[in-house]
Amino acid sequence: MSARARSGGPRVLLTGGTGTTGRAIAARLEAAGARVRIASRTARDADAREGVEHARFDWADPTTHEEALRGVERAYLVAPAMVEEPSALMVAFIERALAGGARRFVLLSSSAVPEGSPGIGLVHRALRERAPEWTVLQPSWFMQNFIDPRHWHRAGIAGPGELTTATGGGRVGFVDAGDIAEVAARALLDEAPHNASHVITGPEALSYDDVAAIVSEIAGRTIRHVRVDEDAARAHLVKAGVPAPYAAFLVRLDLAIRDGAEDRVTDVVQRVTGRAPRAFRDFARAHAHAFT
Repeated sequence: MSARARSGGPRVLLTGGTGTTGRAIAARLEAAGARVRIASRTARDADAREGVEHARFDWADPTTHEEALRGVERAYLVAPAMVEEPSALMVAFIERALAGGARRFVLLSSSAVPEGSPGIGLVHRALRERAPEWTVLQPSWFMQNFIDPRHWHRAGIAGPGELTTATGGGRVGFVDAGDIAEVAARALLDEAPHNASHVITGPEALSYDDVAAIVSEIAGRTIRHVRVDEDAARAHLVKAGVPAPYAAFLVRLDLAIRDGAEDRVTDVVQRVTGRAPRAFRDFARAHAHAFT
């Protein structure tokens, strides 16, 4: 990609640009010739790769917003981590971005959060009502949760060989973050705005019992799903370092899974990207080192 092609591409701000989806989106945008600005709490000098910038950014510090938004035409929005009610911060930022000339926004939400519900659901509604061009991504649970060393599921697998949830036998359409990133990149760069919400899943819905069986086979040792009640699930998360209010929120999601809320698959990845989503077994095989 030439410097001229890069200079003509849109400038895209990636909040959460150093996170699981953000890094993958940045690589795709860069390859397509977009001018990428990665927003993070610690600003760095411009990336050695041509077309990548960095800006210091903190959702809770409005003094960092102006520089992050300078010249931005499109933005990828990821809520601040472990904040149960991020809408006030995010909607104010969106209004500032619109006033500064940004037109297209892609929001990372969740399949468990309907438009208009407290928290990120209110941000979803604000984008649909106010942004000229918008997409809301509503992915199911990330496959990466089972390999990320910061996640309690990874710790449970690596330590006692257990996945502890209150989901019972409920099933989830686990999705690879790479597939989410591909849909996000299309939503940011496609000539026509999507102006839609996309519920993004993998190709099959699996219970945590199913996940444990697949990981056991690949790891060559027994991983079991420990089914617990609401109180025990909340205590498990708090012990893993999750703040108590956020742990309570996560357990509510577990109970929704138990009751069938996530037992579905969609064709979004195939329809938007032209290829099938990655299956969990293929993902687990590719990351077998994380389980052994």
